[in-house]
Amino acid sequence: MEGIIVSTKMKKTVVVEVSRLKQHPKYKKFIRVSKRYKAHNETEDVHEGDRAKIQLSRPFSKDKRWILVKKNI
Repeated sequence: MEGIIVSTKMKKTVVVEVSRLKQHPKYKKFIRVSKRYKAHNETEDVHEGDRAKIQLSRPFSKDKRWILVKKNI
């Protein structure tokens, strides 16, 4: 999944916000919805506002199940 990094305040963890379009079941209008994922980042070389790609991985902690694959895509 691709998204924008919104927080880098934790050690070796970034928060990535992924947006997508969802269609309303009755009115058929497209609505933008977003979800935030905590992703593991070993190198800590990214900044807030960067675009990033994440992929599902083994559990690192209670909430962290994603790993940062690429930055600035």
